[in-house]
Amino acid sequence: MDQIINSLLETDLYKFSMGQAIYHQFPSYTTTWTFKCRNEDVHFTSEMVEEIRNQIRLYCDLKFTEEELEYLGKITWFQRSYVDFLRLWHPRFEDFEIGTDAPCGLTIETKGTWLNTSMYEIPTLAIVNGVFFRMGYDYDKLLSSFKERLDDKIAKLVDGTWKIGAFSEFGIRRRLSAEAQELAVSELAKAKLNGSLFVGTSNVYLAKKFGLKPVGTMAHEWIMCVGQGNHKHNPAYSNWYALDAWVKEYGVLNGTALTDAITTDCFLRDFQLTYATLFSGVRQDSGDPMEWGDKMIRHYESLGIDPKTKTLLFSDSLDFEKASNINAYFEGRAKVAFGIGTYVANDTEVPALNIVMKTTECNDQDVAKISDTEGKGMCKNPDYVHYLKRCIKWRMEHEQ
Repeated sequence: MDQIINSLLETDLYKFSMGQAIYHQFPSYTTTWTFKCRNEDVHFTSEMVEEIRNQIRLYCDLKFTEEELEYLGKITWFQRSYVDFLRLWHPRFEDFEIGTDAPCGLTIETKGTWLNTSMYEIPTLAIVNGVFFRMGYDYDKLLSSFKERLDDKIAKLVDGTWKIGAFSEFGIRRRLSAEAQELAVSELAKAKLNGSLFVGTSNVYLAKKFGLKPVGTMAHEWIMCVGQGNHKHNPAYSNWYALDAWVKEYGVLNGTALTDAITTDCFLRDFQLTYATLFSGVRQDSGDPMEWGDKMIRHYESLGIDPKTKTLLFSDSLDFEKASNINAYFEGRAKVAFGIGTYVANDTEVPALNIVMKTTECNDQDVAKISDTEGKGMCKNPDYVHYLKRCIKWRMEHEQ
């Protein structure tokens, strides 16, 4: 197969946003990341596993070009010290453990510094998808199906069937292929939409190529590792530690807070006036979007903040119809934006893979996510999940 990842910019922007803060504040932290395929009917053949191993080895040979570093340096919140670090950085194949001992036939773990292993998640998932769909199916047929569906979607955005306001493409981790994602981004960028505005992509490589806005702030790993990676921390205060470190790094820049790492209700205990003022908005990634948005609007109002000055960013398993309904529901009540991934980058006649790669340890101790939707978390140690839930429950019931 041709090389799947050809540039170290071929990842989500939030990997660099978190990466700078990790470099400056947590350079000694170590993490373990674990791959999981949630599709019960999917199996990776031994040939697929070998090709995935080969593609990861090719990815690990990449380095940033000076042109790429110059591009990153022009993004407002990146500092020269971090860009200089990236000039020396490259992935390490030695950090990967790839095997077959899983029901799906594929295991992947990465272990090492958080600075390194955080950067591996997105390219690894893109590689797994690329290999699976090229080796397991008639790729040309899938791409034809993808193009037909993309054309239909864009036509409905153009004629105003769906009006979703501002949205970005978030699909690199579960894309059909680099070719398919690039086609979707380029077609959306040049389409004359009616009631919708395509503002950019999380894929930094494509943002650079097409002159689009690169989009992305923080992921669950930030809250999990900053909040739970230090054994002295009470994990029920993970959001406070994570928000505090983010503000130290960025001030009022790059400020969209992720709410559901240890439930949104617990997040709101820490998202009080200072943080609610500093952060330009919040992101929803689990739970009911209408209920979540109503809750956030009430919270802003309780703090004396006009919710119409803040952005509600929705990114949980969206399609254009769902986004259109959400946009209409919150019209005039708050700014609304969407990050739409798999539906844009891997919508074909074959169901997309439901694969993830999550942080399972930080500094040799367990970490976990307790989202607003049961089953979205991933932790090797059920006892730690129970402990984390008890800490959250105690705080919610006893803290004044």
